[in-house]
Amino acid sequence: MAPDFWNDNRKAQTQMQQLNALREEVSTWEGIATQLNDLHGLVELLEEEPDEEMQAEVVQSLESLDEQVKKLQFALMLNGEHDEKNAILSIHAGSGGVDAQDWAEILLRMYLRWAEHHHFRTEVYDYSEGDEAGLKSTTVEITGRYAYGYLRSEIGTHRLIRLSPFDAAHRRHTSFAKVEVLPDIDDTIEITIRPDDIETDTYRSTGAGGQHVNKTDSAVRIRHLPTGIVVTCQNERSQIQNREVAMKLLRARLYELEQKKHEEETARLKGENVQADFGTQIRSVTVHPYSIVKDHRTNYETGNTEGYLAGDVDPFIYAYLQDKAGGVAAAE
Repeated sequence: MAPDFWNDNRKAQTQMQQLNALREEVSTWEGIATQLNDLHGLVELLEEEPDEEMQAEVVQSLESLDEQVKKLQFALMLNGEHDEKNAILSIHAGSGGVDAQDWAEILLRMYLRWAEHHHFRTEVYDYSEGDEAGLKSTTVEITGRYAYGYLRSEIGTHRLIRLSPFDAAHRRHTSFAKVEVLPDIDDTIEITIRPDDIETDTYRSTGAGGQHVNKTDSAVRIRHLPTGIVVTCQNERSQIQNREVAMKLLRARLYELEQKKHEEETARLKGENVQADFGTQIRSVTVHPYSIVKDHRTNYETGNTEGYLAGDVDPFIYAYLQDKAGGVAAAE
């Protein structure tokens, strides 16, 4: 209710997101408490006057509540420094030619459907089309509480084995795509970017985005000269909006770089070797000669490749986080 609350729009939106998340958390637990009280009353009635139909309803309600509480318990594992933040997801086609570019687009569609299942908002900031099909690279922001906490399990190289639809002989091909996930670093974290350290180019957008695409030089590419990091955004209507988003992406990548330096220095002092997440094959999807999706870190697997590619990624995410937490990597 403060008169100046909306003077800083970015800060206000962040606070509103936090408020809505807290409201949702409180209402969830209050709802569980109310349902338990109601069920307790029904159980007392059943003790006085047994009713098989009512008893079956109570059992079903308890099972549903138990499943809900398990999911809330699982959320306790999302306790990393940035787990509650929005996620910036990037997908890059790897080796495998046109098949790899098609595989990258399949992954994009899979994660967009996963986000939709979680009622997360998505916005494609950058999309580089493939030569014949699919995409070369894309960057998407996924907005929702714990989006980064969930998706950090997806960082790494994903492999696809299938009969290629782009091969005239219809032979089996292996394709690779790399997935990167960064937390959306807000203004509360200090990342200094000097104007002299960046080089900005503008160009015409090439992807889907509305009538303004290809008519004006609204797309923005920013190169951070000291590190060589390049970020692009071509989704927004104006050059100013695209520059703001590109700067946000740059802050996230610079933060990630600083985090890696810190981890490498810590590991060096401890005398340990550092394992890089990127470039490491973490999961394989095989659709020929048999159907299976397997995570090579947790050994969790499923034969439901169709469901997985349609966005059912949660079992793999759960297994990864359970494994990281020292639990049994066996998600149901």
